[in-house]
Amino acid sequence: MLHNFNNTDGSHPYGSIIQASDGNFYGTTRLGGSSGYGVVYKITPAGVYKVIFNFKAFGAGSDPFAGLVQATDGKFYGATTGPGNILYQITSAGTYTILYTFTPTTGQLPFVSLFQNTNGILYGDTAGGGTASLCRGCGVAYSLNAGLHPFVALLTTSGRAGKVIQILGNGLTGTTSVKFGTGSASFTVVSDTFMTAVVPATGTTGAVTVATPSGFRVSSKTFRVLP
Repeated sequence: MLHNFNNTDGSHPYGSIIQASDGNFYGTTRLGGSSGYGVVYKITPAGVYKVIFNFKAFGAGSDPFAGLVQATDGKFYGATTGPGNILYQITSAGTYTILYTFTPTTGQLPFVSLFQNTNGILYGDTAGGGTASLCRGCGVAYSLNAGLHPFVALLTTSGRAGKVIQILGNGLTGTTSVKFGTGSASFTVVSDTFMTAVVPATGTTGAVTVATPSGFRVSSKTFRVLP
């Protein structure tokens, strides 16, 4: 057991916990904290727990049922379902920014965590709101453009030279090069959103970089070249 939640430091953690790039775990609780409206917390693998933000309801959101996603900029993104259903950004240090406030027509009750597509845009859905004529208020699917750069996603994050790696992305047609760290790889573009590459003997542990006609796509995770 790493931590027992309570009313002081957060209670009722509905959203999933994620492990961030700094190795620590982050999540939200629906209730508890200094105002009773939920918290964003950090916990180390050793169990050291810290509240990095207390929700305050009006003006800052409350009841964050949805957990967090860490985007490629290293920051976290989430949603609240209480007064003023909002989308927010928060850093590991607790700097909190409201990005969007939902209205009844654009969506209400965003219960699930956002997801970042390889085009850089964040996506999610809500359980309420919307303008559908046959089911008004039945929810929406939405996107949030936070200005994040497109990237590539690796289906495997480690391997030896000669291993074929599957890569997801956007705008891959016309790719001119793929590098594993500093080593150039042979590759095959299957479609505009999918390609494969062979880990080169000269590959080094680091990001995988794909050169496309519209710019470089850098992998969201480090690829570890095994000996």
